[in-house]
Amino acid sequence: MRLHDSRFNSHHMVGVVLKHALQMSDSVEVAAFLAFSGGVMDAYSYLVRGGVFANAQTGNLLLLGVNLTSGSFEKCLKYALPILAFAIGIALSYAIRAIAREEHLHWRQLAVIVEIALLGVVSLLPTDMNLLANSLTSLACGIQVQAFRKLHGHAFATTMCIGNLRGGTQEIAAYMHTHDSSHIETSLLYFGTIFCFVAGAVVGNLLIPLLGTHMIWLSPAALLVVILIMFIDREKQVLEAHGKSAK
Repeated sequence: MRLHDSRFNSHHMVGVVLKHALQMSDSVEVAAFLAFSGGVMDAYSYLVRGGVFANAQTGNLLLLGVNLTSGSFEKCLKYALPILAFAIGIALSYAIRAIAREEHLHWRQLAVIVEIALLGVVSLLPTDMNLLANSLTSLACGIQVQAFRKLHGHAFATTMCIGNLRGGTQEIAAYMHTHDSSHIETSLLYFGTIFCFVAGAVVGNLLIPLLGTHMIWLSPAALLVVILIMFIDREKQVLEAHGKSAK
């Protein structure tokens, strides 16, 4: 009987883990708001700040190369600095993790706070300072892409879609070969993240006529929700539930 109960509890815990990530940084809730924020940032930098991608550095690298070959060296800086800022953001995120003591806040929460501060500065910059605005936005994106790299244990990104598109499509292909429904569940995580990213871009675009350069505040608002969600100790909740069921 005890063996049966043990198996039941183990299966129960596995089911909980599948539906809800133990670490809130890996959860669907966090991924949704991060992706929404990522979509806002990319739409903002491209539509409001002069056609530069905050997240999609592949696009910036392409435009940098085009301007190099056409001899438009002044425009090269427009794309080169955001690329550099994005790389610095990745390094900064790593540094935050290395030095954070995590007495009251998780290091990822600290990283998000830095993001919010950077985007707050961006909202105050006039349009004749677009180069600085785009660089700071890309810096924030670099922090985010490095700090949040897992969704239910699967590699993913909240500031770009190509990796998620690849992952989601791969999971569908795997389901067609194996008929294992877990592949469909995983694909929905990827495509759901893409949907939230696009939703951020759409909502941001719709609010540009109303908010102008201040539209970027949609992103800090979403990031603030991320900080609050990460205060939930889901691992503790699952362990407590397991302890009660064991009794």
